[in-house]
Amino acid sequence: MTQHLLLPLVVLAIRPLPGDLQDSASPTQEADDLDCGRPEPSARIMGGSDAQPGTWPWQVSLHHRGSHVCGGSLIAPSWVLSAAHCFVSNGTLEPAAEWAVLLGVHSQDGPLDGAHVRAVAAILVPDNYSSVELGADLALLRLASPARLGPAVRPVCLPRASHRFVHGTACWATGWGDVQEADPLPVPWVLQEVRLKLLGEAACQCLYSRPGPFNLTFQLLPGMLCAGYPEGRRDTCQGDSGGPLVCEEGGRWFQAGITSFGFGCGRRNRPGVFTAVAPYEAWIRAQVMGSEPGPAFPIQPQEPQSGPGEPREENCTIALPECGKAPRPGAWPWEAQVIVPGSRPCHGALVSESWVLAPATCFLDPINPDDAPRDLGAWRVLLPSRPRAERVARLVAHENASWDDASDLALLQLRAPVNLSAAPRPVCLPHPEHYFLPGSRCRLARWGRGERAPRSSALLEAELLSRWWCHCLHGRQGAQVPLPGDPPRALCPAYREEEEEDDSGWSLLCQEEGTWFLAGVADLSGNCLRPRVFSPLHDHGPWISHVARGAYLEDQLAWDWGPDGEETEPHTCPPHTEHGACGLQPEASPEGLLWPWLAEVHVAGDRVCAGILVAPSWVLAATHCVLRLGSTTVPHMEVYLGWAGASPRVSRLVVSIRLPRHLGLRPPLALLELSSRVEPSPAALPICLYPGGLPLGASCWVLGWKDPQDRVPVAAAVSILTPRLCHCLYESVLPPGTLCVLYTEGQEDKCEVTSAPPLLCRTQGGSWVLVGMAMRGSRELFAAVGPEEAWISQTVGEVHFLPPSGSPYWPPEGSNLCPPALAGAPGSPRSALSVLLLLLPPALLQG
Repeated sequence: MTQHLLLPLVVLAIRPLPGDLQDSASPTQEADDLDCGRPEPSARIMGGSDAQPGTWPWQVSLHHRGSHVCGGSLIAPSWVLSAAHCFVSNGTLEPAAEWAVLLGVHSQDGPLDGAHVRAVAAILVPDNYSSVELGADLALLRLASPARLGPAVRPVCLPRASHRFVHGTACWATGWGDVQEADPLPVPWVLQEVRLKLLGEAACQCLYSRPGPFNLTFQLLPGMLCAGYPEGRRDTCQGDSGGPLVCEEGGRWFQAGITSFGFGCGRRNRPGVFTAVAPYEAWIRAQVMGSEPGPAFPIQPQEPQSGPGEPREENCTIALPECGKAPRPGAWPWEAQVIVPGSRPCHGALVSESWVLAPATCFLDPINPDDAPRDLGAWRVLLPSRPRAERVARLVAHENASWDDASDLALLQLRAPVNLSAAPRPVCLPHPEHYFLPGSRCRLARWGRGERAPRSSALLEAELLSRWWCHCLHGRQGAQVPLPGDPPRALCPAYREEEEEDDSGWSLLCQEEGTWFLAGVADLSGNCLRPRVFSPLHDHGPWISHVARGAYLEDQLAWDWGPDGEETEPHTCPPHTEHGACGLQPEASPEGLLWPWLAEVHVAGDRVCAGILVAPSWVLAATHCVLRLGSTTVPHMEVYLGWAGASPRVSRLVVSIRLPRHLGLRPPLALLELSSRVEPSPAALPICLYPGGLPLGASCWVLGWKDPQDRVPVAAAVSILTPRLCHCLYESVLPPGTLCVLYTEGQEDKCEVTSAPPLLCRTQGGSWVLVGMAMRGSRELFAAVGPEEAWISQTVGEVHFLPPSGSPYWPPEGSNLCPPALAGAPGSPRSALSVLLLLLPPALLQG
């Protein structure tokens, strides 16, 4: 039960817990003036259990406008100790009149036997309190009338400033907060207790100096103390803030701390942080001066054995994950097969000692999905290294499983827990804010119905794509890409081998520092290619942990953000076409800028032409490069997509060539049909096309190779001339639809011309469009693609034409077709280009 600090990019929620306040009438007042810390004899939170009535009689519930918000502790008949953050909002102290204190309450549902309520007359917080992470997180509440003391209502003892609690002491925290993150305490809201170990300052700082959620570390300050365990799983949580952490000494209970904040609840290497009460003795005494009786500060029964100095500091022990350990990829110790009589096996994953996660569609009736499955007694679960099958006790389907594919999940409870000290072992699950880094190494595991394949596909590697690429390729155009810290809407792997057909669904396992996480699932039916998009499990962690208490949700382990650091700026996806995304350019890689639509067309083994992927099964190229002049046969051609020397690299054969017949026997453009579809990936994605003119505000490049042997892509920046200027430079001998370009200074020799490089432009929206293909032997002349919209659309079913934006690019033609200075310009058209630098207004250049 720990309160969470709200920090950037991390789901850290402040959590109220009961806290102890002790007040004293004078510095010389003795403990016997007010008997404290002695509950009535009785039998004995995240990870806690129900407290027995009367065990913690100082525990109070603080209600704001009628609802429990924080805990607190009775320290004197008229005083309660709690946490400042419960009452300070945006730097303003909330009115005391809005608060009430419930004393002697055990269950907050039903009759409050022996309990009573007191109004709050005043709330006092230290002058130097500003936020929980800066310390001084305590508050005193003066009750409007004294509490009625009795067996269920007694004050706790407060430690003096010289009091030392021995590190490693087992203490207790109490409260009515969440039992897990985002998992409220269920009705009847019985007071919870959890045993926590006091951690020394150095040990706690050691744990918090290691990167935690979103690489956050924390500096422990004087006046703070830590309690918990490096392995986590027992802690305070949201709603416990302000409550007490008490330790027994000499038959009395002393309040050592006030629940202040934490990074999540019960997370590994993230113990709860409490306000230490002892350092604030003087402040508490000053505030309660004159109260009769005041808080009791008994003398410590016995000094710690380490003497009056600093208590002995224990070693810093970093806890390692207890989940996600596999001897080798493909040998998954969490792999589970659910056997239902009369059905094919259903593959799932062990997520705790008692629970298996699997697709709900394996077990629900598709016609009546709300009907509970029958004959659970006949079901069996096969787990690795278990000599016998496990029986199933219960099935819990996700409430949205019948209509939301992303929620197609069910949890099966085993009749008897399995021993996790050896195989099988559970898989780790991500918290909602978990960020799997782009490039994370992932594998596939069976998910859903299907027999085990003869050749295990789990050995096929994949790397996660960035959220930008995944979301913009498969999401909605114009939508914002989720930032790190926000749950992703999809996870996309890039496979290191070509696709293969299969008849089963898959789960996506991703590795961080040797630990495997179940990152996403994709349930496929029928013969489908390996999935490109997985539904992430991030959003379902709270549901899984709520049902399967003890499931292993684990913090992010890898923090290599790369040379550019963490992505914090929101990004919007470029426009889509009716056939989906096109013209997306991935981030730069060690090989340089990536051009996923640039194809190498190998013709009969003796030359290589540039081509552009315009649809999953079609490449556009210059006719003069792929077909020999005068030849009547179609040469053998093979197309390669992806960058040389990198993986994956896609190859396809060309099975047919289509030419636009309306342009005569030798048209400038050719469409090459591929032997099979190319699935979209950063290595192979169709470019966008534009139906007429040029997109407004586009910037343009010629894309090709400087060396026809190495074929490393290079781009040369150009401006595109208007048809009027193009006509003037070339004396009206150009075919219709020809584009002329002007290279930026020093760029004209970047690309060789024998491969017929393409002319590309990038729109203001971020999409890349194909504008033209180079004409034979020229760097400056290109056959325009836009005028061939009808032919391309009729030939290619899935071509990506962007909708026109506004009016065509080209300005209206004037009556004077050629500027006078160009009409008589001497020399070749190329030499005449130098004149343009002096003559052209901006409206006559594009780029």
